[in-house]
Amino acid sequence: MYVTLRGVARRGETKRTPLTRERVLSAAVGLADAEGIEALSMRRLGQELGVEAMSLYNHVAKKDDLLDGIVELILNEIELPSGGEHWKAAVRRTAISAHDVLVRHPWACNLALSPTRNVPFRMRYMEWLLGRLREAGVSAEATYHGYHALDSHIMGFTLWELSHELDRSDIEDLAATFLRDFPVDDYPYLAEHVQQHVTGFGRDGEGAFELVLDLILEGLDPARAAESGRSPQSS
Repeated sequence: MYVTLRGVARRGETKRTPLTRERVLSAAVGLADAEGIEALSMRRLGQELGVEAMSLYNHVAKKDDLLDGIVELILNEIELPSGGEHWKAAVRRTAISAHDVLVRHPWACNLALSPTRNVPFRMRYMEWLLGRLREAGVSAEATYHGYHALDSHIMGFTLWELSHELDRSDIEDLAATFLRDFPVDDYPYLAEHVQQHVTGFGRDGEGAFELVLDLILEGLDPARAAESGRSPQSS
């Protein structure tokens, strides 16, 4: 859990908690989580920590260094299984973990996608995922496409999901408008879909993210490719 900690000394104390890079980054994540990435500035962060903004530059070189640091901190929450777990189960667990982490920190997805961000975890993740696929017997060509399919599903689905977050009252209002303006007899399946949104269908258990993830993993499975008689690809 990330919290913003003001550096004002409590009654009876004469010293503030020393400012460190870890404290600066943790406070920045807490601020971004609470108020959005747009609220994060060096001045605002200094206020949260109870210091002058200039003091922060002893721990982060500049705003970009701060952004790199908080993205790295968040992405390190993603699981990268290192045991003997089956490749498909391991990749599935990592993908779900990544989705959950990015939903918890909705500002992080766009930052993580930026090609200019210096985020070492991103390189470790890529090497891990590519390695799990190749070591499972997935061909070099299928691994190339599979990596992009998995990454685009994780990031793309998460961005789509975050952009469609609505309160229950908003969903009910939209549903009522739809059912009023479009005859159910003409759009029976769409009406059914709208009603599923209203009732919260699919909120419990696995949903669309896992459904598509499993389809991607199934398509990458070398054993399935052999059974289907697909042309062998270079390894």
